[in-house]
Amino acid sequence: MSTGVSAILLAAGESQRMGQGNKLALHINGEPLLRRTVKTLLRAKLREVVVVLGHQQKSMHTLLDGLAIRWVGNGHYREGQMTSVYCGLQALQKPCAGVMVCLSDQPLLEVADINRLIDHFLATQTCVLVPTYQGRRGNPLILGAQYRDEILKGGRNLGCKHFIEKNPQWVTTLEFDNDRVVFDLDTQEDYARLTARLANRSAAAPLEGGY
Repeated sequence: MSTGVSAILLAAGESQRMGQGNKLALHINGEPLLRRTVKTLLRAKLREVVVVLGHQQKSMHTLLDGLAIRWVGNGHYREGQMTSVYCGLQALQKPCAGVMVCLSDQPLLEVADINRLIDHFLATQTCVLVPTYQGRRGNPLILGAQYRDEILKGGRNLGCKHFIEKNPQWVTTLEFDNDRVVFDLDTQEDYARLTARLANRSAAAPLEGGY
């Protein structure tokens, strides 16, 4: 029987709402967002991490130098996020009980948040686990490995969102007492809010995940 949870990180998008530049190259506490996010995942209790690249693939790949991950290119990334889910699921190699589907623009997410989701999923063996904050659904979610083939059979255009919409009865939520699971970085305004939050943190307790 397969155990543990693997992760796919969706990092192929064009960051159109951010405006000029690729948001994954923005520096958070002195480190590019993409690299910071991957390092957080590598510190968590994950069996395997696969990063899906697409837009500006060459420059994004250089941000991952020296990290113990595998990556795959998504040639269809302009067709939507579901194509990256498809690529990531195809690329997983190690047997696992669940697949964590991660976004690459959640800079506040901490190792403890990821591990809490993993522990709850493995303890309950739920079909789909989604984190929430004050009832609002967030990310990353964990999908039971038995549904990986279901999504792959649906082709590039199914994805997790459509799969969940078709099967809401399979979803279990896990409430968090902080907004890290719902905070993402889409616009310059989001980046300004993030910068302000980081500036307000004590130097004695730096934001986890970037070191």
